[in-house]
Formats: sequence, C-alpha cells, structure tokens
Amino acid sequence: MDKVKVVTIEDRIPKLKEHRKQKANRRLIFYLSFFFLLLMVVVYFQSDLSHVKKISVSGNYFVTDHEILEKSLISTKTKYLNISEDDIKKRLDPISEIHSVSIEKNFFNHVIINVKEYKRVGYFKKDNTYYPMMENGKMLEPLKENERPVNAPVIVSWKDPAQLEFMAQELQKLPEGIIHRISEIMHTPDSNNASKLTLFMTDGNKVVTSISKFSEGLSNYPALISIKPEEKGTFYLGISTRFEPYNREVTEEKDEKN
Repeated sequence: MDKVKVVTIEDRIPKLKEHRKQKANRRLIFYLSFFFLLLMVVVYFQSDLSHVKKISVSGNYFVTDHEILEKSLISTKTKYLNISEDDIKKRLDPISEIHSVSIEKNFFNHVIINVKEYKRVGYFKKDNTYYPMMENGKMLEPLKENERPVNAPVIVSWKDPAQLEFMAQELQKLPEGIIHRISEIMHTPDSNNASKLTLFMTDGNKVVTSISKFSEGLSNYPALISIKPEEKGTFYLGISTRFEPYNREVTEEKDEKN
C-alpha cells in the first residue's frame, strides 16, 4: 500500500495564518477604497467642483441670451447634477417666442440650452404700430419707432382677430422665398366670401384669395408669374385661377362709367 502523507497541524498553521492575513488585507483595502470614494463624493458636493462651470445658449434669435439665462435660473452657483431639463422647460415656457427647449450636459460641467423658436411670419399693423406675429398666432411686443418690418408681410385692415392664428399657421406653411414676395395682406370680406384676402406683392402684382386656401394657392405663385413675367395685374385664386392685367381692369372700369 502507498504511504499516505500526513500534514501535521503545525505545518498547516502558517498557511492558515497567511490566508487569513490576505483576506483581512483585501477587506481593509475594500473599506479604505469605499471610505475614500465616499469622502471624494462629499468633497465634490461641498466644493465648487460640483457647480456649473459654463452655460451656453444656442438656437435663439428673437430672445436674448440674458433673458433665457435669467428665466432658466441656471448660474455658476447651480449644482451641475441638480439641473433638471423638465424644470427648465417649465421656466422658459411662458416666453412666447420659444417653441421647445432641450438641455445638453458636456464635460466639464458645461450646460447647453438649445432653444427652438417660433418663426416670425408677419407683422400685424394697428394704429401705425407694428406687432411681430409668430407662427402660433401670438403677438410680440411692438417694434420701436425707428424699426420697420423686414422679410415678412404686413397684415393690415384685419376684420376678424379670431382668424389671425389660422392665418399665421397658413403663412408658416409657405417657403421663405414666397413669404418675402408678399408686401401686405388685407382682410377684404364680402357677401360671398367672409375670409377673402387681398395681397399686395413686392413685384407689383395683386393676389385675391381666401384664408382657407391661402398656403395652397400661394405655393403656385412662382409658376403663375413665370407665364407672363413682364405683365402686371391681379391673380384670382379660388376653385379656378385667372389673371386680370391692370390695363384691362382700368379699361373695364372706364366702360362701366360710360
């Protein structure tokens, strides 16, 4: 029979001691690491390291950076980890020009407020004062005396204020190239059409249409004027489209008087 090797308790004690020592060392390292990690977290939150270091605003044109930062309540004293996108959206929601807001958090403690504004689709004229109108139908503070409307039509003689929001929605459907061609929009209702509009174009033409067909009819304007670009007159956009040159309109008026 093979001889069985017998390990005495004296031989095993050093190994047991070493194993216990290693286990105790690992436990000590774990506790020390956890302690220092906890200490670092406490120091981080108690020091300026946890504060916002940089704030940027992008996408805004009508609303100033200062107004957005003031309403958002974010500053370099704000805790970086305490910033809530939902809270900032609620704070900026009362600003009429702002459509939506999103927040980016970049290294190192850099906060970016991304703003999407409503488009300015026109100017509502009342008592020689121009009120910028957004695509949602809301009016902004009037232009200053030395300011004049640019890159958007002026809405004058509007009979039904309740339809302005719908008018604004129709305007925002048009490409900018066509919007810039419209100088003035007048609400000219008659017994046959309560939503009738008369438009004065920057190229000298007039357009007669209605609110409900506004964006649909005006989208074809570049194609309509390309047929006889040198001739000016009135385009009637309805169930069917027709064009009346100004010289013919004047002749007809004279014939009616005679």
